[in-house]
Amino acid sequence: MEQTIGMNVIARIRSELPTKFGIPRQSGLVEKLESIIVFEPSFRSPESLRGIEEWSHLWLIWLFSENADSGWSPTVRPPRLGGNRRVGVFATRSPFRPNPIGLSCVKLIGTEQAEGLGTVLRVSGADLMDGTPILDIKPYLPLADCKPEASGGFAAERESYSLDVTIPAELAARLPEGKAEVLAAILAQDPRPAYHDDPQRVYGFPFAGFEVKFRVSEGRAAVTDIIPL
Repeated sequence: MEQTIGMNVIARIRSELPTKFGIPRQSGLVEKLESIIVFEPSFRSPESLRGIEEWSHLWLIWLFSENADSGWSPTVRPPRLGGNRRVGVFATRSPFRPNPIGLSCVKLIGTEQAEGLGTVLRVSGADLMDGTPILDIKPYLPLADCKPEASGGFAAERESYSLDVTIPAELAARLPEGKAEVLAAILAQDPRPAYHDDPQRVYGFPFAGFEVKFRVSEGRAAVTDIIPL
């Protein structure tokens, strides 16, 4: 007999990436990307965060809100496999799951008091889109959670893959201080689907209040424009 269990959204993340395109494919890949976690009014008790700064990293359990009503499939085609090889959904981190739940490890930078929002958490390395609902937060335990001998499956095939990135100085100057470095780290991870290989195609995504345009050719991502939104 199937059972349905209700859950509460306890918080939402605020990041500089408001769409799925450009989001790092896994947590920790872009450590320079900072976000804040804002708790829902019912969960803004300072007591619930007592002692959290003793931990350097946290697990976020969150909802694939953009895919919540999309259903699921027993097999999926991971973009990193070129979109043409099917594997079992439970052998991937695909969002098209029976329960659209994500799991991410982030670095805790610290807690802050934000006007009208109570205590928020500042984190880095998140792979969540702006506004993503968070269902729970748990501390990362190095003794139990770190497995150096673990195998990486098909993801290990592209573990060292990255793009060189070129951002012309006059375009980088349009961004707030420090954001060009973050943008370069995002582009180095190659946000395109793995089966895209058109050097003339211009891609774009919103970042930090700007629309970023870029092309990819011969292992290099070249930013062609940065436009205020």
